[in-house]
Amino acid sequence: MVNDDAPDITAAQVRAARGWLCWTQDELARRSGLSQRSVARFELEISAPYASTVAALRKAFEDQGICFEFEGTEGKGMRVR
Repeated sequence: MVNDDAPDITAAQVRAARGWLCWTQDELARRSGLSQRSVARFELEISAPYASTVAALRKAFEDQGICFEFEGTEGKGMRVR
């Protein structure tokens, strides 16, 4: 279940979680229902993402047991549940 009150995940956290799961951008796109281009743009911080994009990415990871860690509103890392 995604915590809607939590801060937004960061591009670095997405890259780390994707690496931990050995997922390609294509795999993350498939599991999140996004395009590979959306995943790449998020990871490269090309533009501000839609809230729905962040939520879809977060849910894809949290469904696999990834928990994101924050210090205040700043993303600090991730761990496996």
